[in-house]
Amino acid sequence: MLESVGSFGLIIGVVVLLIIILYYIPVGLWFSALVSGVRISLLQLFLMRFRKVPPGVIVRALIEGTKAGVPLNRDALGAHYLAGGHVARVVHALVSASKANIELTFNMATAIDLAGRDVFEAVQMSVNPKVINTPPVTAVAKDGIQLVAKARVTVRASIKQLVGGAGEETVLARVGEGIVSSIGSSHSHKAVLENPDFISRTVLEKGLDAGTAFEILSIDIADIDIGKNIGAVLQMDQAEADKNIAQAKAEERRSMAIALEQEMIAKAKDMTAKVIEAEAQVPLAIAESFRSGNLGIMDYMKYKNIMADTSMRDSIAGEESKTKE
Repeated sequence: MLESVGSFGLIIGVVVLLIIILYYIPVGLWFSALVSGVRISLLQLFLMRFRKVPPGVIVRALIEGTKAGVPLNRDALGAHYLAGGHVARVVHALVSASKANIELTFNMATAIDLAGRDVFEAVQMSVNPKVINTPPVTAVAKDGIQLVAKARVTVRASIKQLVGGAGEETVLARVGEGIVSSIGSSHSHKAVLENPDFISRTVLEKGLDAGTAFEILSIDIADIDIGKNIGAVLQMDQAEADKNIAQAKAEERRSMAIALEQEMIAKAKDMTAKVIEAEAQVPLAIAESFRSGNLGIMDYMKYKNIMADTSMRDSIAGEESKTKE
């Protein structure tokens, strides 16, 4: 019984040891590389494990490059993997570029990959250009009519400018700016509607792909819609503003007139009060004149006759004015 248990344990130990050996010394992977024409030793595969480089990724990349006729360096692939690059993506890009007769070196491909761009997608875009649809771009012609344009931009990836070149957002922004400038320089919106290719030619002449990761092949105006009459709207707004200013000035003059009127009424009341006060002093002055001998009885009677005559004339004048009315 003990012998059978010991034999079973020995078998398990041998299996575990064999698994460990095959993990660190991938004989199957070495054989696949050998039959594919890739010269690599078991010792090199064993050392890759200790350098934290997966042998499967490197061997598959070497096999793909060998079959496609693209020379690759094992140590360079391992260094690119340790730098955080995508080895398989770089090899796919190199093979595609070689088949399409596109100049792409290993160093350039790894630099593009480490810059965060998809180098394989860039190679595909170089072979098959990409169409970018711009959002609606609003611009106003010189006659004040608003136009809303949509464009299709056909671009091809520029391999040499992928590192440090601007992306799609910059291309779209520049194209939108060119459309606005082209429409704004047109004397009439009708001219733009009759010749939309004028916008394409004008925008292409500006060299908008300078400093970007793309080469603009064509700019096609997909649609142009007529928007608002901005000139009329601005004139209406200006007229409304002028009217409000005129109303404000008129209200200011009216307020000043009311204030002046109130001031005049206050002055009139003040004068009336002074007249009433002065008239109240007349009897006292007459009495004082009698006492001082400056006024005689005949003078007083003449004063009374004048007052009565004045009152009668005022009465007659008031009645005549009423009769005329």
